[in-house]
Amino acid sequence: MGILRNFVTALHTGTKRDYLARMVDDKVHCMRKAKEYEADYWDGDRRYGYGGYRYMPGRWTPVAQALIATYGLQPGAKILDVGCGKAFLLHELAQLGMDVRGFDISRHGLAGATDLVRDRLFLHRAQDPYPFAGKEFDLVISLTTLHNLEIFDLAKALPEIERVGKQGYVCVESYRDEQELFNLQCWALTCESFFSAKAWPWLFERFGYSGDYEFIYFQ
Repeated sequence: MGILRNFVTALHTGTKRDYLARMVDDKVHCMRKAKEYEADYWDGDRRYGYGGYRYMPGRWTPVAQALIATYGLQPGAKILDVGCGKAFLLHELAQLGMDVRGFDISRHGLAGATDLVRDRLFLHRAQDPYPFAGKEFDLVISLTTLHNLEIFDLAKALPEIERVGKQGYVCVESYRDEQELFNLQCWALTCESFFSAKAWPWLFERFGYSGDYEFIYFQ
């Protein structure tokens, strides 16, 4: 089993959230719209998702630097991002000399990537077989994507991450107590897998994933 990491929590906790307000804001409608994963989700009203997700120079640089240092990546190292969205983290990694690839199910998300990485991205589902050879990548990452899969699709995605990567790091939403579970249930629009910080490692092992992981909590 991999190591519990702390790469993106600081970015996550920097955003303030009104959990009850989201829960009572016609949430079923908002969930259905968010799960389209297109313009409304990325750049529409905040009630549908990000509320406008734009490239901010330097925002993802500390995460990129931490990944490179932690996993001993040298210039030209190959990195795959599963569920890359607009690929702003891949942009920072590319600027630091990494050879990046990424995929997502959102056409709008991929179209919103920077010119530096857009031609390195493609449309694909995390639970479908990846068009890559075994251990083709020095590192495979997936940030805040896997919890959007149901458990039977996690059973397909995690082995693929394991198969194509020499090293792995995934970040998922989770909870440690009833308050965090309630907050997560209030806030989440796209989450399908609500598992505790104790259950996720069990699932990783069960589905053959041996890489590192991080949990983000809604406190």
